[in-house]
Amino acid sequence: QQDRAESRDLENIMNLGSVLLVAYATRAQGFQIRPYQHQAFSRIHHDRSVVIGRYDGSELASTTLKDQDGKDAPAAPSKAKRRSYIKDERNAIAKKKDFYRGAGVFKEVKKGVAQGMREEFDSDLMNKMKEDPNYMLEKDGVEFYLAKDHGFCWGVERSINLAYSAVETFPDLDIHITNELIHNPMVNKRLHTKNVKFIEKDEENTKDFSHIKEGDVVMLPAFGATLDEMKELDSKKVKVVDTTCPWVAKVWSTVHTHQVRGLTSIIHGKYAHEETMATKSMCETYICVKNEEEAKLVADFILTAEEGDGKAEELMAKFSKACSAHFDPHKHLKKIGLANQTTMYKKETRAIGQLLQKTMMTKFGPDLLNDHYYEFDTICDATQVRQDAVDELCAMHEDPEQPNLDFILVVGGFDSSNTAHLLEIPQMRGVKSYHINTADCIQADNTIQHRTVDGEVVKSEAFLDEAMIWETGDDGVRSKKKLRVGVTSGASTPDKEVQDALGQIMMLNEMLSGQK
Repeated sequence: QQDRAESRDLENIMNLGSVLLVAYATRAQGFQIRPYQHQAFSRIHHDRSVVIGRYDGSELASTTLKDQDGKDAPAAPSKAKRRSYIKDERNAIAKKKDFYRGAGVFKEVKKGVAQGMREEFDSDLMNKMKEDPNYMLEKDGVEFYLAKDHGFCWGVERSINLAYSAVETFPDLDIHITNELIHNPMVNKRLHTKNVKFIEKDEENTKDFSHIKEGDVVMLPAFGATLDEMKELDSKKVKVVDTTCPWVAKVWSTVHTHQVRGLTSIIHGKYAHEETMATKSMCETYICVKNEEEAKLVADFILTAEEGDGKAEELMAKFSKACSAHFDPHKHLKKIGLANQTTMYKKETRAIGQLLQKTMMTKFGPDLLNDHYYEFDTICDATQVRQDAVDELCAMHEDPEQPNLDFILVVGGFDSSNTAHLLEIPQMRGVKSYHINTADCIQADNTIQHRTVDGEVVKSEAFLDEAMIWETGDDGVRSKKKLRVGVTSGASTPDKEVQDALGQIMMLNEMLSGQK
């Protein structure tokens, strides 16, 4: 909500990181301190002093309870020195004057940039579909059924606006970006045309910052950046423009809570994905699981492994690249917390959460579950609603009153995790579907280049087959059918990109319909 409420300066409030608590007291029952959020703590010392604060140990307020005769209880003992956390290092960098983030920066140009983005990315065709109650449009012999939630999310729009605004604000400075801003070819190509320099990286994903000099501008992408990258940029005294999506930052807050509670972070995500790499760097101890199958390996270890039985070595062989350097499964899987890459398939994240909760309950008993397991939902809202909307498209096949779709077209970057999961849903439900990254994937020779659920990019012949275009009556006469296409797009895909792809389908359908 930050960008939508600039006048309230919400970010300044949120950056305090403080949490309100309400203390209810009665003479009969004594004091009860009830946290309003999970990131707060409270305690009543033996001397009846009350301390209210955060889980990171920083004190927000303290008081001393009165005896019934109105006298103060003895003073509380002096407070131990506060422990430092990984989050402190990140916050220290983010507080510096040359670190730009949030709703309060680039105000002079943001409105103009937003208007330019609408002109660049909006689509008349898509807007017409949205105006229809059923999100349907018939044009040139094709019926398009648009998923009710699709395309750009507010976090992506926010990141693009910050990046474009930085280019407008610093026209005379060298501007770099540590990765693709988002996983969309069209948007990243636009940044290239604006002379933004993409930092090169090797096969190990190590980035070369040697060309960056003091005073340059460096943008952090929507996925965020690792703590080591932030430290190196800080040492170079550059201007940093942080476009990290707030949902990603929410995950970082969750793994910080894990560290404070002494938990190992189990991250549902792809360990080499940019977002997960950033999240790992914010963890003290972690292990990444890509799917439910890998989570079951971890759960089985928790329930059955014993010192010296060789299972630790087997687990480490499997997860050697997906865990912290000091990770010891016997030691670090006794207390765990779940976090996730924000773009993962939400049903799988929930299934993994249920599996781990059941595992810890079986291992330690229901009474001690809260001491050994912590979960806080960090699936991005935009990811959830787009997945639900694709489910609705697939349900058309099961509703006799709805027309069957010939296929569902998913548009988005091939390396976009959230778009890949949109493809998985129709594939699992037996609905023909294709994932393309640009309109050029659909060719005039009726071929389509598309990404499969296994991640392989392939070229398929006869994209629009005979059964989609023609039907034969009882008299043996062929007649033209209406082509019916379901449409959705990833959270980093502009509507204009989708419109171009639909234009290719209409052109191809018209061309094939003219053939005998």
